[in-house]
Amino acid sequence: MLLGVIADDFTGASDIANTLAKGHGGRGGLVTSQFMGVPNHNAAPEIEAGVVSLKSRSIPAREAVEQSLAALSWLKAQGCRQFVFKYCSTFDSTPEGNIGPVGEALAEALGVKGVVACPAFPAMGRTVYQGHLFVNDRLLNESGMQNHPLTPMTDANIRRWLRLQTAGEVGLVSTATLSKGADAVRGALQASAAKGETLVIVDAVGDDDLVTIGRACMDAPLLTGGSGIALGLPANFIERGLASGRSEVFRGKQGPEAILAGSCSGATRGQIEVHARHHPVLQISVHDVIERRTTSDDLVAFITANHGKAPLVYSSGTPEQVAEAQRRYGRETVSERLDELFALTAQRLVDGGVRRLVVAGGETSGAVAQALDLGDVIIGPEISAGVPVLVSRRRDIALALKSGNFGGPSFFEDALAVLAGGNSR
Repeated sequence: MLLGVIADDFTGASDIANTLAKGHGGRGGLVTSQFMGVPNHNAAPEIEAGVVSLKSRSIPAREAVEQSLAALSWLKAQGCRQFVFKYCSTFDSTPEGNIGPVGEALAEALGVKGVVACPAFPAMGRTVYQGHLFVNDRLLNESGMQNHPLTPMTDANIRRWLRLQTAGEVGLVSTATLSKGADAVRGALQASAAKGETLVIVDAVGDDDLVTIGRACMDAPLLTGGSGIALGLPANFIERGLASGRSEVFRGKQGPEAILAGSCSGATRGQIEVHARHHPVLQISVHDVIERRTTSDDLVAFITANHGKAPLVYSSGTPEQVAEAQRRYGRETVSERLDELFALTAQRLVDGGVRRLVVAGGETSGAVAQALDLGDVIIGPEISAGVPVLVSRRRDIALALKSGNFGGPSFFEDALAVLAGGNSR
């Protein structure tokens, strides 16, 4: 294995695995596998990039550091020459969050400073300019992320935000330096390291900037960021003759289908609305879940009765509805009960013969993936930007794990079509 990724959630892991598998600019990608948690076995010898999926985004910093260092240890044992700490392109965290502590702990373990921190993903409208994170044409804290139920983002200055979490100062490499090329970026990172800055926010407003960062970090032991940070990395290995540039062939998976949506993002709510025009959907009430009036029996019965019709079950509500439920029952209780419900439902559906499964929402996807015991999954074709097909040989299923804000209006129908071996619209 050449490249090892430590991802703080399961949808983000799929996202960066997709970036590594497809490569950029027609140069090919890396043979990539996603691992659900830290494996207790070695990776297959043909794997060139391994992505370890953790469910650590919203847990206490100490636990996140411990899990991430365990993942690093396993990846080092697989022979990895370079490592990436992957977090969300909307920098989902709080002032007490763990992006900074994990980044610093990994850097310390590898003995490096001047480490890139860049959540940019221009294909999804996430860009970094002068250390500020934008979602399309809006600052992060004006994009809707300020209403996130677990990690409300109230400051777009991610250099300042990250500094709240770190032991040392956070550096900045601006767009002006990016425009001068890879050597200038490399020199700026070395200067930051000399000043003792462990993490350095690096601007990126387009894919070319991410490729420049990749070239600048050809020999860097560690990078951190969103999935876009990996855009230029496969070419480094391919050009040196260390990687093949080939990819796996996916022929589609036939059989019953199901869609489970736990995301409360505006994008997912819009996708549900579009899907409901032509397919059966079932909305579940958080209150009924908490009070045990709705159980997995209800969800499984609805999905089973509508096989062949792309059935969808969702708990997604407006920010106001989510806030009201959290005030009444507590944030952790709401999150845990919904995760438990979707995880058990997914288990029963797959045990009952479902072979194509689409899950929306980072926390929901993590709960489902852990419950299904998927083993190593191979990265298949891209459904939409940042969302690939995942194939589990252990469970004989094909999945799509979607972050809340990803995908176009017809994502759910598109995903089921690609999982069956077809094309999206």
